Amino acid sequence: MNYRRPNRRKSPSGRKQDSLAARLFAIAVYTAFFLVITPVFLAIAYRYVPVPVTPLMVVRLFEGHAIHKTWKPLNQISPHLRQAVVAAEDNLFCVHNGFDWKALNKAIDQWQEGNASKGGSTISQQTAKNVYLLPTRSILRKAVEMPLTILIENLWPKQRILEVYLNIAEWAPGVYGAEAAARHHFKTSAKNLTRQQAAQLAAILPRPLHWSAAKPGPYVRQRSNQIIRRTYGLGPTYLGCTQPLKK
Repeated sequence: MNYRRPNRRKSPSGRKQDSLAARLFAIAVYTAFFLVITPVFLAIAYRYVPVPVTPLMVVRLFEGHAIHKTWKPLNQISPHLRQAVVAAEDNLFCVHNGFDWKALNKAIDQWQEGNASKGGSTISQQTAKNVYLLPTRSILRKAVEMPLTILIENLWPKQRILEVYLNIAEWAPGVYGAEAAARHHFKTSAKNLTRQQAAQLAAILPRPLHWSAAKPGPYVRQRSNQIIRRTYGLGPTYLGCTQPLKK
């Protein structure tokens, strides 16, 4: 008796489905690879070179604001501003690993209670957000922000994180970084900012589109005085990393 092996060849439609599935799988792999490798590559590059543009700058550009910025190394930014920003935004910056867990848990509790949470983000988190992400407020963005924060905390020294933050932070519509902020608000350089001017710049960081450092209202004036007092109280343990690295 002659036996014939059954014909196992797939129909044209079956082969097309397999080909489509393979292409979709390849796209998914390449996309995942891109999403992982790109942030790592940028973090390595930005460890040494200035950040040329951020997502927020692009958004503001489409809103009609020009980009005014001049990159300055940390040693050309007033120590008063370096200390004031740490005192105002994240007084544990020099000693934490990227997160202030107490403040973060408080912000989560406020969100669960239906209140708009403010604060909870460290300078490291804000830097990661500003470098990589659009300026949206969502749990998803916070979730993406966390591994990016861990990335820069492991690849950059604290001084570099602070330097990047001070050079890309928004201080007025279209005004980014300490040098442009000093010129815009006080007609001086970032290096020559006084303690009071630095405190007023730090005070407006939460709402730079609405508050003015040059013409402070009652809240900004009160907040800047509070920041100055805090810088005196923090001491070298909490402000030591604001000093530039020795070459």
